[in-house]
Amino acid sequence: MIKAVVLHTPGGPENLSWEDWDLPPPAAGEARVRQTFAGLNYVDTYLRSGRYPLATLPVVLGREAAGVVETLGDGVDTVRVGDRVAYSSHLGGYAEANNVPADRLVSLPDDVSDELAAAMMLKGMTAQFLVRQTRPLGPGDTLLYHAAAGGVGLIACQWAKHLGATVIGTVGSADKAARAKAHGCDHVINYNEEDFLERVMALTGGVGVDFVCDAVGRTTIEKSMQALAHHGVLASYGAASGQVAPETWAKMPPERFLVKTTLPGYTKTREQLLAAANDLFAVVRSGAVRIEINQRYALKDAAQAHADLEGRKTTGSTVFVI
Repeated sequence: MIKAVVLHTPGGPENLSWEDWDLPPPAAGEARVRQTFAGLNYVDTYLRSGRYPLATLPVVLGREAAGVVETLGDGVDTVRVGDRVAYSSHLGGYAEANNVPADRLVSLPDDVSDELAAAMMLKGMTAQFLVRQTRPLGPGDTLLYHAAAGGVGLIACQWAKHLGATVIGTVGSADKAARAKAHGCDHVINYNEEDFLERVMALTGGVGVDFVCDAVGRTTIEKSMQALAHHGVLASYGAASGQVAPETWAKMPPERFLVKTTLPGYTKTREQLLAAANDLFAVVRSGAVRIEINQRYALKDAAQAHADLEGRKTTGSTVFVI
C-alpha cells in the first residue's frame, strides 16, 4: 500500500482524496518508480472534472513525475534499478510510487534535479513540439502565445525568442504581464484591458502572425484564427475556457492552417520521446530557457493546488513534493 491522491468521481477539486492505494508489482515491460516530485498541469483538471472522460475509476491523477527506479518487471532493459528518471503523459503521478512502461521513462542527466524534471517534462516537451515541430520558428517569424505566463507559456515564449522569433503574449493581469515580459515576450497584451486581435494587427501592420498557440479555447479561438497571417498556423492544444464548438472550426479563414496537437502525438516512439527530452534538456542547460517553479505543494494538498490553478492564481510551473 502507498499513499496517493485518488479520484473516485469526476467533479471539483474537493473530489480529490488523499488515501491508501494498492499498487501491484510492476507488470512485464514496466518499472516501479519511487516518486519524489510530481508536476501539476492543466490537463489534470480536465481529467478530474470529467471534461476528458477517464476509462476507469477510481484513478490516481497526475501525468508528470520524477523519482528513482525501485523494481523492474520482466523484460525491461531500458532502465535499471537506482536510475533517476522522469516521465510525462502517463497517469499515476499523484502518488508515492507508480508503475510506468519502461520505454516511457527518460533517464535524467546529473545536472537535472528530480524537482526540475517534474516541473518541466510535460510542459517543456509541449513547448518543444510547438516551437520546434508544429511550426518551427526562426528569425523573422511572429508568434502569438495565449496564457504566456502559464507553465507552458513561460517556457515556449523563452524558447521562441531564443530561436529568433518576435513573441506576442496574452495574459490576464499586470503581474502576469511583467512575468511574460521577463520571459521572452517582446509585446504583452492584457486581454482584460484591450482587444488582443486589434493589438496584434496594430503590431504587425495588419498582416497578422505566422503562428498562434492557443490552449485557452472557446473564448479566444475565433480571434486567434483572424490573427493569422497568410499561410499562418494555429495550434490548438487545450481548452481552459471551454471546448470549442464544432461549427466554430468552419470559420477558419482560407489559406490558413489548423493543427490540433497533443504531446503523445509527437512522442509516439521512444526515439521521438528521447529526442524531445534531450532537446529540452539542452536548451535549459544552455540557459536560454529558465524553468520557473513558482508554487510548491505537499501532495496531500492537491485539491488546493487544483483550485489555485483553475482560479488563475498560479504562474510558471507547480510541483508536488512527495
